Amino acid sequence: MTLAAGSSADGFALRPLAPNIGVEITGVDLSQQLSDKVFVKIRDAFHAHCVILLRGQDLSEADQVDFAQKFGPLARAVNRNSGQSEAYSPSFLISNVRENGQLIGALPDGEMLFHSDQCYVEQPCMAALLYGMEIPSHGGETIFANMCGAYETLPADLAGAIEGRRALNIFEYNEEGGYGRSAMEMYASPPPSARSFAHPIVRTHPATGRKALYVNRGMTLCIEGMSRSDSDALLLRIFDHQEQAQFQYAHHWRVGDLIMWDNRCTIHARTDFPADERRVLRRVTVLGEAPV
Repeated sequence: MTLAAGSSADGFALRPLAPNIGVEITGVDLSQQLSDKVFVKIRDAFHAHCVILLRGQDLSEADQVDFAQKFGPLARAVNRNSGQSEAYSPSFLISNVRENGQLIGALPDGEMLFHSDQCYVEQPCMAALLYGMEIPSHGGETIFANMCGAYETLPADLAGAIEGRRALNIFEYNEEGGYGRSAMEMYASPPPSARSFAHPIVRTHPATGRKALYVNRGMTLCIEGMSRSDSDALLLRIFDHQEQAQFQYAHHWRVGDLIMWDNRCTIHARTDFPADERRVLRRVTVLGEAPV
């Protein structure tokens, strides 16, 4: 038997999504029980490529949760579809759909700046798994960028300037479940609803040992111990560097796509999409550790 490049006898195969980030995994049905051997291959691909994609999946909530919890304990969120105000679930919807005038999910509309999930809390999540259920005709792409690659290509003067420093991250929550302004735009008067926490600008991945940039345009407010002008200038240089196309993969969603990204070494953004078209994705989040 002749195997295709990157494939194995069990049908498992990898296809790069972009030169420096992301891999598509084929030959795996996540609605079926995975062998330990196949899961190790998936986990290794996840660590090596930061983002994994499995297309054409037909997943129940339980299927998605079962796969996610192989990577670690899961976060729990309010389930807006339960009809009970205090019903918590390991999954929730990312959606612009409203029923009886109420959103059924979070982060409903428009574009989102590059950010790292939960960088404004002490222990941000390790990873997130997003499953496409209803997709608009165009737009709504998720763009991922590799922060290990970004760190490893920093100009020497910039790498030296951030060595050992920490940055404050902030998140503005609103009832629509999203945010509209960058952290730097909120510098003068952070809203009362905002949450914030400071983390190292460069963190070390606990599984691979690689260093990654851990700041982002959407949520990083300032560098501790610097004047605002110096902090803004340094952060803008980092943002421009880390958002270069060479580090990116833009995912064009299809129904049945399952994307998992490593929140410890990626940032991601979202493009705009038609407000009058339904967009429904189901998310499960894996708990993480404090960045070091």
